[in-house]
Amino acid sequence: RRPGTTARMEEEEEDEGGGGRGAGRSPAASARFVRCLYAVGFLDLFGVSLVVPLMNLHIKSLGASHTVAGIIGSLYGVMQLFSSTFVGCWSDVVGRRYSLLACILLSALGYFLLGNSTTVFLFAISRVPVGIFKHTLSISKALLSDLVSERDRPLVMGRFNAASSVGFILGPVVGGYLAEFEGGFYQTSFICASIFLLNGGLVWMLPWSEENTSNRDHYEDKGTNSFSAKSNHDLHLKSATNRAVTNSSFFQSPWIQVAAMLKKIKGIACSNLWDVFLVRFLMSVAILLYYSNFTLALEERFGVKPLFAGYLMSYSSALGVLAGCLLGPITRLYQHNTYRLLLHSSTFTCMLILLYTSALSIWMVILSSTFLAFSTTIGRTCIIDLELTVGGSEASGTLLGVGQSVTSVGRIIAPLLSGIAQEFSPCGPPSLAVGLALVAIVIMNANKQKYHSHGSVKLKNQ
Repeated sequence: RRPGTTARMEEEEEDEGGGGRGAGRSPAASARFVRCLYAVGFLDLFGVSLVVPLMNLHIKSLGASHTVAGIIGSLYGVMQLFSSTFVGCWSDVVGRRYSLLACILLSALGYFLLGNSTTVFLFAISRVPVGIFKHTLSISKALLSDLVSERDRPLVMGRFNAASSVGFILGPVVGGYLAEFEGGFYQTSFICASIFLLNGGLVWMLPWSEENTSNRDHYEDKGTNSFSAKSNHDLHLKSATNRAVTNSSFFQSPWIQVAAMLKKIKGIACSNLWDVFLVRFLMSVAILLYYSNFTLALEERFGVKPLFAGYLMSYSSALGVLAGCLLGPITRLYQHNTYRLLLHSSTFTCMLILLYTSALSIWMVILSSTFLAFSTTIGRTCIIDLELTVGGSEASGTLLGVGQSVTSVGRIIAPLLSGIAQEFSPCGPPSLAVGLALVAIVIMNANKQKYHSHGSVKLKNQ
């Protein structure tokens, strides 16, 4: 395969897939595209957060027991666990445009059904399309990684997370207000479905053709360098992938799409990414353990009312938005060394959870929560950037899907670990979180040599 051939195949992928990578020659077009994706992220989490805080109350009002409500919630998590990788890989095969539109519209269907859920059975049915296809943020992040350079990716991802977090902060307030009216939950669900339809219209109207045209010259310039940087394993994987994508479309035979997806998943499974995903898993579980009994622990340790704990969590969320906006200056300070920034933010997170665990007053808790909002936001963005850098952006949807599956496993395990740890002490879950974070830090230090050159080396074949 000559570099020119690679560039041409990538160009054909752009025409057929509907996505685009790095609009290097048209910064204005790329900026418009990215700003629209910020709006997509905001509307997505705004719509979801309208409904999610009200769901437990609604299912109990339908006569469901705590056990049934827990089972339905667990089934949703299991569906997310298994669908994340496949939907992410599917977006690599058929293109970001069609996969993102399909996920948005099918999620809208799920929330529409939720608005008609007058029985527990209908409630459970409404969670199926959302559990399988609610991966819109992952696909949006994959599309962002296609559009921007590796150098700008942490900044853009941070801003996208910040825009999404604003939606998640505002949504519960609006949803709580609407829930006060008669039939408020049903109205809120229909509004959520309408927001997803609006989001689908926004995605449909994005300037896809403009992006595809502006990317062609950029690819021809990148072709030789990217060719020389890849190992033989990478070339084999990308050759198979490009052939599948070049000859495919959203309306292609499902069997061909499945075959291409399995090839991609096999390539990720055979790659040397175990340490990155293990670090993501450990840090995710650590943070989930920290929040698992936050309200209860504050009440038992300091006599603080749940309302104050809620205000403190909202305060942390607002600071997380600010941290996402500050990622640009922070990454420049670290000379765009994502690995070193991840190591330092994880170490800082571990120290802050330890400070919270040993806090003697509520002011120490507020101090730890303040800085923890920054360290966790930075760490979350850095781990995604490291996954894409190490794994290669040609399979960004698959990589982000696998990452979501890893986090979903953490969400399943963390409540169990938290329950066991709370049997010993209110500080049990955060103490266990400190231990897991320390293990993640040790793993990162042990693999430091793999990332010595600014974390920019593709490592699939090491």
